Amino acid sequence: MIPNKKSSLADSGQGKKTFIGWFKHKWSNDPLFSILIALIIMVILQTLTLGFDYQSFGEWFQSWSNNWINILRNNAGIGIVALGMTFVIMTGGIDLSVGSTLVITGAFAMYLLDTGAQGILGAVGITGVPAIILTIVLVLVFGYLLGALIGVSITKGMVPPFIATLGAMMIFRSVTQHFAQGYNTKVPVEFLQISSFKIGNLMIMPIIYWAIIALILYYVSKRTTFGRQIIAVGSNERAAKLSGVNINKVKLRVYALMGLLVSIAAIIQVSRIGSMDFSNAGRGMEMDAIAAAVVGGTNMLGGRGYILGTVYGMLIIAVMNNLLNLFGVPPFLREAFKGVIVIVAVLLQRKEKTA
Repeated sequence: MIPNKKSSLADSGQGKKTFIGWFKHKWSNDPLFSILIALIIMVILQTLTLGFDYQSFGEWFQSWSNNWINILRNNAGIGIVALGMTFVIMTGGIDLSVGSTLVITGAFAMYLLDTGAQGILGAVGITGVPAIILTIVLVLVFGYLLGALIGVSITKGMVPPFIATLGAMMIFRSVTQHFAQGYNTKVPVEFLQISSFKIGNLMIMPIIYWAIIALILYYVSKRTTFGRQIIAVGSNERAAKLSGVNINKVKLRVYALMGLLVSIAAIIQVSRIGSMDFSNAGRGMEMDAIAAAVVGGTNMLGGRGYILGTVYGMLIIAVMNNLLNLFGVPPFLREAFKGVIVIVAVLLQRKEKTA
């Protein structure tokens, strides 16, 4: 009996040691695992911060779920842009123009839809649902072309991505502000249903759009030749070229995709609030998108990125912003916390590379 008891204790200690070893191994070698653990910790902190002072579990759960729906809905647009930023960074590039692209594509949508004297489609007799459908198509095409234009300047013009997108950032917003001075929009009520349509008394359409796009891009990154080419280009351009990959074509498609995704975010934003502040809309969006991608495990040097990780990263930042708001931290200091998270994420990537 005694030997069996000792054997049992030894087995128990070995099991504990094995779990600790497994956890350390997963934490060090699986970025998605460590990001998920960080997200779980943030969710727990948020749950504790909201408290449990409610009449019943149902009342508490409703408050908790409503808080989460608000967080997800408010960050859906940035989340979509962050998914595109993941692909851009994976190629070794960067896109600083996403905020300004949001503004110019949003303004284009509003001019097309405007039911007043300045409305483009109304002036030619196109109204109602046909006008909404045509607007969505034209805005998506416009965003895609803007992204492709940036891609051409990088691939054919040999302009570094930082400079090309920085210039586009200034051009797009400046042009929009010039032509939209004093513009008072009158967006049709039907257009607002794109984001405000309720499912079970819940306005979750932006969340659904985000989830669908994330699933599509996850498939693209894991199961398509294009996804593998993005990784190859970011890892080693010379090796990718020698392997027959058309580097310029891949980069062009990535930036065009980025423009398309930003135009989707613009449609969501305009349909949520019925207007857009051309001076301030989208400001800082590029930083939020980059932060979400980097926190999600995307390597700033290119060659590695995770769509699922970016979703986790966006949720971490969104929950952090919510917590800072609940704690009453001044808005200007919230960006400092976000900056610390990005720096730490990059430092961890460098440590992993040198390990």
